Amino acid sequence: MRAHILVVEDERHLGVGIKYNLEAEDYRVSLVEDGPSALQLIEHSSNAIDLIVLDLMLPGMSGYTVCEQIRESGNTTPVLMLSARTLSEDRARGFDVGANQYMSKPFDLYELISRVKNLLQTSPAGTVARVAPPAPETVNTIAFGRVEADFRTHQVSVDGQPIKMTPKELRLLRYFVENPERVINRSELLTQVWEMSGNLQTRAVDQFIARLRKAIEPSPAEPVHLLTVRDAGYRFVLEPETLEPEASAS
Repeated sequence: MRAHILVVEDERHLGVGIKYNLEAEDYRVSLVEDGPSALQLIEHSSNAIDLIVLDLMLPGMSGYTVCEQIRESGNTTPVLMLSARTLSEDRARGFDVGANQYMSKPFDLYELISRVKNLLQTSPAGTVARVAPPAPETVNTIAFGRVEADFRTHQVSVDGQPIKMTPKELRLLRYFVENPERVINRSELLTQVWEMSGNLQTRAVDQFIARLRKAIEPSPAEPVHLLTVRDAGYRFVLEPETLEPEASAS
């Protein structure tokens, strides 16, 4: 099946040119000219999108915002960001909101196609073998620290007060709860929680970990339940021996 690429470009002539050349490479291409249309297509398209070519300077909603909302929804589709901005801080911001690659305008067409091919090779359709983690015990309800969670009803409370969690945040919390004390790497989380290729380069996992810590930790900057294990991944501690923040594990 041909890969499906979404091009988000408000300069009509450029967007049509990119679409034409990608179609010449036998890709299926959808073209929209603004951020809201892109987000709507991503959410409701009946055809899975394998790659997003995203212009930075869009009317009304910038490419930064579009990319950030894509990642916050838990979508890890590769994003190739295009921009006439060439400052290092612009590139850094693009990567911070979740872009996988960044190209400055004007760009060479052959380089664009090469980058598209490279990103598609590391997309969910890639051939990296997945190692199945141990089968966890299903947990429907849990209480730890200040937190109570019922995964059947999607209800979570902290100190007795209900809090809102997105379905992806709740799924991530449940995966940690069902795999306590075990070091879990980003690749496993992408595969098991996001159902994406484990070799995908994205900051979505780290962003969701940060949001989860804000919800469940007494002090998000000094976590006692959701610990970072340097160069390895994360470890969930149901009952910390002390309330000391993570030290050597950070």
